[in-house]
Amino acid sequence: MIPPADLTARRRALWDSLLPDGAPSLWCPLLTPYDAQGRIDAERLRRHLDALRGQVGGLLVPGSTGDGWQLDGAQTRTLLDIVLPLARARGMAVLIGVLKPDAAAMHAALADTLAWLQRRHGSDDPVEALRRSGVAGFTLCAPHGAALTQDAIGGALDGLLATGAPIALYQLPQVTGNEIAPDTLRALAARHANLLMVKDTSGADRLAEAGVSDLFLVRGAEGGYSRHLKAGGGHYDGFLLSTANGLARPLAELIAQLHAGRPAEAATISARLEAAVAEIFGLAAPLPYGNPFTNANKAIDHFMAHGPAAGGVAPPRLHSGERLPAELLERTGEILARHGLLPARGYLQD
Repeated sequence: MIPPADLTARRRALWDSLLPDGAPSLWCPLLTPYDAQGRIDAERLRRHLDALRGQVGGLLVPGSTGDGWQLDGAQTRTLLDIVLPLARARGMAVLIGVLKPDAAAMHAALADTLAWLQRRHGSDDPVEALRRSGVAGFTLCAPHGAALTQDAIGGALDGLLATGAPIALYQLPQVTGNEIAPDTLRALAARHANLLMVKDTSGADRLAEAGVSDLFLVRGAEGGYSRHLKAGGGHYDGFLLSTANGLARPLAELIAQLHAGRPAEAATISARLEAAVAEIFGLAAPLPYGNPFTNANKAIDHFMAHGPAAGGVAPPRLHSGERLPAELLERTGEILARHGLLPARGYLQD
């Protein structure tokens, strides 16, 4: 066990070396766009990041919203090859998603990606390779399995943290079928100074209430935006939201209003966002293919990219090769317009 004062100092030193300008308040699990042949669309990624610049300070690549569970190793490497230099040029930090169902697969992917980054930058020092890449760390979930005990979950994560790589833990029971318990998180945080960040998408917020004060906490669950940040009286330091792909501007404005001490203004933005997001996610949820988070956010991003003319543009392609249905897009456009969230001009129209 590392003495608490020493652990806090070591954690802070690692954070400062990877994020010298501080951790962003708004992170985005970036969508992965595909062209008509199913290849990752580099130009669309560039234009998307340009649209997020100034509002989003950090990216998760690939996260669940960006098909992180579906991409194979070659696709993930292609995606990172495209995104890392684009993000670095735009001042965006990157967390690399290592989304695998079991500890052995996570170990292998983590080691392989870290070795690739070291080769890419000719560095024997893994932290230096991360710094040169603009990478703040790696994001891991608990291994899959509803029957896993906390001892099994904690043991698997303990082994991954023992690699020394900077880690953000991702609470995602919708996929893993389980949750990291607060006691498990406290034990891991007390042993590993390289555990830096926690993302919780459960909606239950139990990890944020675990009392681990020197971890950076981001909320991934949608809704109630204005009441969850510490600046608004909540538990979280920031957001890592799928909707930051298309709704980054109002989310960034909400955060700014909270930090400026204007909770009423933030609550007004929050209510408008929550209403629109709930409707669109409700429409996307029944689709028999794709990830509901991805499907909803690709529908929103379609209108951010093409503006009011989006209905006349071919629907976005999913990783499976399916395209979003025209009815979902039509109703998404109507909802965005009704809530004052439809842009006059899309980011691909410049």
